[in-house]
Amino acid sequence: MIDALNQLDIRFFLWLNGRYLPWLDPIMIWITERNSWIPFYAILIGWLIYRYRQQAVWLILTIIVSVALADQVASSIIKPLTQRLRPCHELSLQKLIHPVLECGGQYGFCSSHASTTFALATSLWLMLGNEHRWLRWGFLWAAVVSYSRIYVAAHYPLDVLAGTGVGVLAAAISVTGFRKWQRHSNSRKIA
Repeated sequence: MIDALNQLDIRFFLWLNGRYLPWLDPIMIWITERNSWIPFYAILIGWLIYRYRQQAVWLILTIIVSVALADQVASSIIKPLTQRLRPCHELSLQKLIHPVLECGGQYGFCSSHASTTFALATSLWLMLGNEHRWLRWGFLWAAVVSYSRIYVAAHYPLDVLAGTGVGVLAAAISVTGFRKWQRHSNSRKIA
């Protein structure tokens, strides 16, 4: 069963990675680089501070906890436990893949890019989605960043899917903790 799933994942990866366009390579490199998104994060933090003033501190801290939790679970727990090589480190695939960047770390399951971007998108949606419906576009952003990891040959599709699950779960845990803390502190003010 696991071997069949692994072979299916490899075939799907090769199909997706093989659908590259030379003019798209620099765009995907820009999308996949973490530092490319620093201006986006700065604008997001600025908007949260402007819009939510004092409450922004707790919103931002919740997002940070969510992203850090997702990153640590993916990078420090799951990758060392599974030790699944990235496609770009898999010798049998070298002539079949389109690598765009240097390969990076040895292990790829599960994708930290997917876990952290989906943690951010999910945290924002869970905390503010009812008020700001446009935040649903954060999921498209996270999906594009996650897909870029397959495009540059750093991850298999299941790496990305697992990372997505880790990110969503980390956000749910963090936002639930934030809401419990909010209720607890509000009940203390009333008493």
